[in-house]
Amino acid sequence: MIQLVTGYLPSVILLLFFYAVPPTMMLFSTVEGAISRSGRKKSACCKVLYFTIWNVFFVNVLSASVIHQLMFISHPKDIPFVLARTLPGQATFFITYVLTSGWTSLCAELVQCFPLTYNLLQKYVFRKKLDDPNMVPTFPYHTEVPRVLLFGLLGFTCSILAPLILPFLMVYFLLGYLIYRNQMLNVYRTKYESGGQLWPVVHNSTIFSLVLAQIIALGVFGIKKSTVASGLVVPLVIFTLLFHEYCRKRFLPIFKNFSAQVGSLLVLYNSAALVEMDREDEMSGKMEEIHLLLQSAYSQPVPKDKDEDEDDVVDGGGDGGAENSASVI
Repeated sequence: MIQLVTGYLPSVILLLFFYAVPPTMMLFSTVEGAISRSGRKKSACCKVLYFTIWNVFFVNVLSASVIHQLMFISHPKDIPFVLARTLPGQATFFITYVLTSGWTSLCAELVQCFPLTYNLLQKYVFRKKLDDPNMVPTFPYHTEVPRVLLFGLLGFTCSILAPLILPFLMVYFLLGYLIYRNQMLNVYRTKYESGGQLWPVVHNSTIFSLVLAQIIALGVFGIKKSTVASGLVVPLVIFTLLFHEYCRKRFLPIFKNFSAQVGSLLVLYNSAALVEMDREDEMSGKMEEIHLLLQSAYSQPVPKDKDEDEDDVVDGGGDGGAENSASVI
């Protein structure tokens, strides 16, 4: 019972807590003023990723007093040794977290319990027709991408000191490939085209995980007094950062400057989104109000021509018309 409470229950409580994080981050991204759906989901994805990595990995590894965590931040040179000492004690928690959050999330994604229950209630209890294709949801990038990247971070960092986690992660990624491929092709629909905006997020997170794993390896070799191995890890970190800089200069402009073909696809998806918004306005009965607002929103005074102004000056003088005409000339 003690092992069940101390090993399995904390990961379950953490998993339940994290269900409220993506909607909250999406709300924050909406308040920021992003003008596109892909921009809101990208912003929410980054926020959820940072929040998840800090709270799942670093907080659990540094699960000590606040003073100890402040000392960890104030002494950067001791970071590899602290991570190398504390990470093996959290290996059991990370394995149970992969089981509870990883495998369970894949099963929930495949079964779709909440959407299925909602559709059944709408169809058989409230007697509503569900033939509208607009009701089909899109893929939740802001919830699934941070989870996959977190498991990649756990695989990189725990492979040195706790390699038992690798079989569980291998099963997760194999099942995840099959399930996510099926969901994207047969379940979710594409409302917009982001142009691969999440690729830099995935790349940066992977490089960060790799560098963190190398820093932990440096701390492990330092604890074991292996100077040769520690000296070989330092160039590896430098080469990884140089590779990241090369990829940033070589591939990042591609995701900022779209080609003509991708730009035309983005225009098509955006026009489809505008058509969808017009249909929603028609169904809600707001079109008449919008038409009334358009009449006053785009009405501007028509400027008079210079010849008309001169004619007004000439003709408006009465008895002094000759003087006005002379002054105009």
